[in-house]
Amino acid sequence: MCGRFTQHAPLNILAEQFLFTFQEGLPSRPRYNIAPTQPILAVRQPAHAASRQGIQLHWGLIPSWARDPDMGHRMINARSETVHEKPSFRSAFRQRRCLVLADGYYEWEKKAGDRQAWYFHRQDKQPFAVAGLWESWQGVGQDQPLLSGTILTTVPNELSRPIHDRMPVILAEEDYQSWLDPDNQDQDSLRALLAPCPDKLFARIPVSSHVNNPRHDDERCIIEAPTEQELF
Repeated sequence: MCGRFTQHAPLNILAEQFLFTFQEGLPSRPRYNIAPTQPILAVRQPAHAASRQGIQLHWGLIPSWARDPDMGHRMINARSETVHEKPSFRSAFRQRRCLVLADGYYEWEKKAGDRQAWYFHRQDKQPFAVAGLWESWQGVGQDQPLLSGTILTTVPNELSRPIHDRMPVILAEEDYQSWLDPDNQDQDSLRALLAPCPDKLFARIPVSSHVNNPRHDDERCIIEAPTEQELF
């Protein structure tokens, strides 16, 4: 499960790398400890539009039919194996796919009486795109719809497996357009994209318990820390 991640690359650099346009108001400050229900940056391809669009999403997908937006608290992740059939996600999987942009993500290794936080990032430390879904929800009396999103997860690769039994679906650059294209209705080909990324693409480092508190949103979250074994 991916429950925390980072988005600290400058917005203009991300726009150039992922080929999207954006308007003022998108989250632009460096983010080192994004937690559920917070705003995240994503990219979508509007139907019949000439370019991709950068959008801000509430992290935790709220289905359009939900009565209570708090339902999104349970929808930060969607399992890639069942996303096409679950009522909360299947409509978005068909029509509202997006890229969630990140520089890295955290997982916690369970230990006796404690947890060790690990930070996963690309070997070259470049931003990457995670497969996501977005949805629009509008409650009674609301002037504007709320855009929300979820991150797809898959089985872990060899690098992730010792730490956690799930990992985010990290898409290859050549698959971005197929994933974003709202006219792509081939569920078999879309589901084929939802596989673990190559082991050698990423690295992991232990980080301190500073990251455990979601109020801590600074560069100290991603500084490598010695593990318990290295202290003795």
